[in-house]
Amino acid sequence: MHSHSTAASFYFFERGWLSSNNFLFLGASNATLVDSGYASHAEQTLALVHTHLLGRPLTHIVNTHLHSDHCGGNAKLQQVFPAVQTFIPPGHFEAVRKWDEEALTYRATGQWCPRFRADHVLQPGTTFLAGDHYWQVHASPGHDPHSIVLFEPEKGFLISADALWANGFGVVFPELDGIHAFDQVAATLDVIEELNATKVFPGHGSPFTDVSQALARARGRLDHFVQHPEKHMTYAAKVLLKFKLMEFQSLPISDFLQWACLCPYLVSICPVAQSETVDWLMSLMDQLVHSGAARIDDQTISNV
Repeated sequence: MHSHSTAASFYFFERGWLSSNNFLFLGASNATLVDSGYASHAEQTLALVHTHLLGRPLTHIVNTHLHSDHCGGNAKLQQVFPAVQTFIPPGHFEAVRKWDEEALTYRATGQWCPRFRADHVLQPGTTFLAGDHYWQVHASPGHDPHSIVLFEPEKGFLISADALWANGFGVVFPELDGIHAFDQVAATLDVIEELNATKVFPGHGSPFTDVSQALARARGRLDHFVQHPEKHMTYAAKVLLKFKLMEFQSLPISDFLQWACLCPYLVSICPVAQSETVDWLMSLMDQLVHSGAARIDDQTISNV
């Protein structure tokens, strides 16, 4: 985890891939955190925020989207700062109010997110004050149908969440539900290009300034998935397995397989008969080991 001060009132916390990166803005009238990481890192998120608040209260939480690795710290922060106001993108406000884990995809991914409240909706096409600067809200469907990116035109800074990384973008989750969304990814990349950002702060990984190259890599990756959608499904399955490994770090292969066989997304995208599911999962684990993302010792699989 790395902390960068990009300006007097803007701190960027680069986290590991289990938790999304965080952005803390300190202004005359607000202290705003964009995205709050995964639930198992909530205490670390709180410590990072406390370090820079220097006794001030956190006044606002903004979520770029509601995947568990971007809002898993909300509940802890709301507990510690009960007056904090939480802003989410439109689309899932009622699901949060009712805490519908099916609609929020936490059941489908087999991931954990403690219940939190949403106070306001951030509408695309509007601006909001974070720190001492106004940020534009832009819709960025694709990875998530309700995701937003945030752009500060004065400095040209873009908070891209999972719509654009230095080497790609996040899993296109609607595709796992049979909803065609690759065209939305393409449209979002076009929106990002038109913003002419000078520096991108992604949801995962380090900030980067070579935006045109990142866009070219993302479009190349997208074209590959469009031509070979089965490759996207395999990629998504490995991401779900790797995420669980990052959460638990090490666990018996039998427990890992038991979880995977009950994970709705993995069950729905499994390309083989039910009797061959375990073999398919073992082949994915072998691929993770071969790529250096996991290690198997005896009957235990561990994150690397």
